Amino acid sequence: MRRQLTGALLGVLLALGGARTAHAVDPTQLPDPRLQARYLALTHEFRCMQCQNESLADSPVELAADLRAEVRDMLLAGKSDAQIRAFMVARYGDFILFRPRFNARTAWVWLAPGVLLLAGALVCVRVLRQRAALLPADTEPVQEDART
Repeated sequence: MRRQLTGALLGVLLALGGARTAHAVDPTQLPDPRLQARYLALTHEFRCMQCQNESLADSPVELAADLRAEVRDMLLAGKSDAQIRAFMVARYGDFILFRPRFNARTAWVWLAPGVLLLAGALVCVRVLRQRAALLPADTEPVQEDART
């Protein structure tokens, strides 16, 4: 028993000893806290064009690192958030934005959930009304289960 416990403890220690510490994907630190806050907000707002489901801040791929460096350089050059967004959209299209702007090309993204919800509610109301209309016409007695 003692030998098994010692072996299990040794196994746990080896497993923990081989574990590495986690490092942040983006350790970039800007000299000004306000610039750092803007940098973090912008890199979380843009989508990684390679991963497509992660923000630039969270993506470990090289393309995301290049885009983070581009954002950092533009911030240090004194560009506004709107100018940086406009640059990224001009270069990569509205797809780079996690929350695309409302315009004619992206209207379906914003309107589709409401339209589908409304359509589902109308279908539910129609089904309920049809079932309610069937109740007065149902004159057959309820059948009892033969097992009881």
